[in-house]
Amino acid sequence: MPAYELTLISRPDLSPQQVDALVEDVAKQITDAGGTVLAPEYWGLRNLAYRVNKNRKAHYSLLKAEADAPVLHEVERKLRISEEVMRYLTVRTETLDDTPSPILARRERDEKKAKARAETSPVEA
Repeated sequence: MPAYELTLISRPDLSPQQVDALVEDVAKQITDAGGTVLAPEYWGLRNLAYRVNKNRKAHYSLLKAEADAPVLHEVERKLRISEEVMRYLTVRTETLDDTPSPILARRERDEKKAKARAETSPVEA
């Protein structure tokens, strides 16, 4: 089965729980049609490079999936109809890897650095 990376950009007025529910719905559509989805990633509320529908920020999510092309066409059709999704991008890849995306890897690295700084800094009494 072909491998795909599906990036979703959803409205900023949604809560992270609503975005998770949207991503779970897309993942369920893919799995119900016989595909597989690796762990979806929520990248958070991020700044957009330019305004989209008068918004400067949006929730970003990434799904890595293996499915047949008609399944992804149906998912894309539903994403076009959805009012919660501002933009989406589907990219076909050679293989799927289990490693976190560079966005999440950077976030984890920054959290480790902050934790290390907090442990080494003197505590003021």
